[in-house]
Amino acid sequence: MVSEFQTPISADAVKAKAREFGADLVGIADGMELEANPPGGGDERRPSDITDYDAGKVIVIAKKLTAGTTRIQRWDERHKYYNDELTLTALEETSLDMVYWLEENGYPAIVIPPTHLDPWRYQNDPGEHLDTLLSLSHAAVEAGLGTLGLNLQLLTPEYGPRVMVSAVLASFDCETDGRQTDALCKGPECGRCLKSCPGDVIGHWERDWPGCDRYRSPHGFAQLTEHLGNIFDAPNLDERLQMLRSEESFNLWQSILRGAGVVTGCRRCQDVCPVGDDYAMLADALEEIPEATPEKEARLAEMLGEPKPESYTAHARWIGKEPS
Repeated sequence: MVSEFQTPISADAVKAKAREFGADLVGIADGMELEANPPGGGDERRPSDITDYDAGKVIVIAKKLTAGTTRIQRWDERHKYYNDELTLTALEETSLDMVYWLEENGYPAIVIPPTHLDPWRYQNDPGEHLDTLLSLSHAAVEAGLGTLGLNLQLLTPEYGPRVMVSAVLASFDCETDGRQTDALCKGPECGRCLKSCPGDVIGHWERDWPGCDRYRSPHGFAQLTEHLGNIFDAPNLDERLQMLRSEESFNLWQSILRGAGVVTGCRRCQDVCPVGDDYAMLADALEEIPEATPEKEARLAEMLGEPKPESYTAHARWIGKEPS
């Protein structure tokens, strides 16, 4: 791209425009930092895996989840799925508006949504966990929006984990944001995310991601293939028709229409987290955790006495320094 066609833009201008387009939080990460420090675990994902040209900066955009649905305790409440899908739609529109604005100023740009998975990684296993093309939670930490929690979800000072995040890649010159160095999460000392998890998939600074997917996407591809397989395996036509007309089929059909229950689903760990200025208006409905059990409490107590696991070490850069 010839520089004569590019309008100089500042970090303040980028952030102001993102907020004008509807962002609740926005930060700018240095693409080279994400290149040099990708999340580990044998599945490193870098901006260069997406583009060789337009990833000098990673603009991370967050949209807060609605408080009214957050105060609903049931994890499988379809009103929550639908409202979250609308939040996702707003986030995608903000991201696309940013791309067009950047391109008007001479900078090609790319949206990295939170729901787009790499089909080349799919290995014919509907239950396999697939990640986004770029880890948006880690990118958000690099962009100064917050730190990671016990279950490795993003926590922000303003809204805790009650945000959806996307990113826009583009190459332009401006100042970038630094990581927050102090951890927002108290780990097992708090453990509300672990206590509330309906699937009991949260461990010691880690998460059983395939197990979590069954709840995060309760009407997703794995459930669709499973339900169709059960219909095919039914012993007679009457049972097949009954299953075809069942509530499960109806939920899958509704989810295909809008993505509610596919790209949105359980977020109990986000709901009950006490981090965030917004928790003051949520606490009266969420302070009690019905899913808590003596077994979960005992596991948290054990974690407090254990050394930090390998999963903590692998993510220490993004978890931050624990308060002394």
